[in-house]
Amino acid sequence: MGSSWWWHGRAAAAAAAVACWVWLAAAAAVGVEAIGANWGTQASHPLAPDTVVQMLKDNGFDKVKLFDAGEDTMSALRKSGLEVMVGIPNDMLAAMASSMAAANKWVDQNVSNYLNDGVKIRYVAVGNEPFLETYNGSFLQTTFPAIRNIQSALVKAGLGSQVRVTCPLNADVYQSSTSKPSDGDFRTDIHDLMLTIVKFLSDTGGAFTVNIYPFISLYSDSNFPVDYAFFDGAASPIVDGSATYTNMFDANYDTLIWALKKNGFGNLPVIVGEIGWPTDGDMNANIQMAQHFNQGFLTHIATGRGTPMRPGPVDAYLFSLIDEDEKSIQPGNFERHWGIFTYDGLPKYQLNLGQSHGLLKAKNVKYLERKWCVLKPSIGLTDPRLSDSISYACSLADCTSLGYKTSCGGLDTRSNISYAFNSYYQKNDQDDVACGFSNLATITGQDPSTGTCRFGIMIEVDSAFSWKLQHVRSSNLLMLLLVLLQLCLSFS
Repeated sequence: MGSSWWWHGRAAAAAAAVACWVWLAAAAAVGVEAIGANWGTQASHPLAPDTVVQMLKDNGFDKVKLFDAGEDTMSALRKSGLEVMVGIPNDMLAAMASSMAAANKWVDQNVSNYLNDGVKIRYVAVGNEPFLETYNGSFLQTTFPAIRNIQSALVKAGLGSQVRVTCPLNADVYQSSTSKPSDGDFRTDIHDLMLTIVKFLSDTGGAFTVNIYPFISLYSDSNFPVDYAFFDGAASPIVDGSATYTNMFDANYDTLIWALKKNGFGNLPVIVGEIGWPTDGDMNANIQMAQHFNQGFLTHIATGRGTPMRPGPVDAYLFSLIDEDEKSIQPGNFERHWGIFTYDGLPKYQLNLGQSHGLLKAKNVKYLERKWCVLKPSIGLTDPRLSDSISYACSLADCTSLGYKTSCGGLDTRSNISYAFNSYYQKNDQDDVACGFSNLATITGQDPSTGTCRFGIMIEVDSAFSWKLQHVRSSNLLMLLLVLLQLCLSFS
């Protein structure tokens, strides 16, 4: 965001308790907009969709945002009562943009079909942050035509007034030349395109969806004031006319409102499509800060006061529901740790969503056997085979909890190696072949977890014999064939 430092992109138990009571009291006093959650599925061993839907309902979520329209996910949402924002991935935008027939087919299969079967679809999210500067303009030509065609398909299906279109955008599509929200406007390079989209959304009854991440600002800029990311009112305020801002969310949100207002669309509905804080993979990504931020945000919006420029309830989806161990870590190792629940549906910390209780874990989760893959005690740390084995394990599994000031950052060298081996072993369904590593590893029934570092046990999925196992066995078979070939050549 903009050129100013603040734009880049542990509560104590007593304070948390007070926040919960404030939330409950405020939620009862005003009609607070329902809180939603983002449900991503980029996991090697995802929880069963029925389990996730029940977990959403048990924890008081009223709506859910999806990134695609997976059949299992959509089917599990039938008659759940949850409002759904269903997504069209960026890699489908070109097809939707170039073919009205493709748009009609998509709406028929993924909206009409499920609406008729009891899925309460509220929005279609066309693309996901397609104008990120890191995409180098890849979706500039296809996003708006795709939005237009999907809207036309909804109208043709008789759903134009029931299901709305939107396009989740990163907060980098607008900016301020100063630290004041009132100087906000859309990014210069996409200004005309943004106005075209905004006008279309306004004309068709759609909404502007924005993803706001104070954590990314802190991650990207070492000079970013930590207090400004949270909602305690402890940060040095930014005064903008009659408005005073003590947290980044309000200021960032109102920069968007000003951008809309000065271009003639000040009343366009705004949805916060993603907001949250990760718990691992970076020195500022931990359970304490995540709880502090998320509870602070919930308490903040529970008042129903909104922001200085947009009073009233805030429509928001927390990011995210569950950790995803197959997300790209190109933005940072924290990407796999946004969940308020672990991969197996355990609450990472307590969070009050307006219920009379805290977070409840997923029900009926089945685990594989209680066994782990670890470095053999007899193997010395100078063994030349270790380096390649660790690199191989981490390249195909998840080692993002290893690092400076992460949950497993305090492990010694042997435990670091064991963590990498176990991650690969668990991801491949505890197959014996996956605990080979040139005979460096062994299987143990003793849990090696220590302190904040959890050596996970994978959960059962519908098809335990996954393609990953086949890949492991194929890789080992290939290695065996190569060894045999070398032996044959040596005797020839």
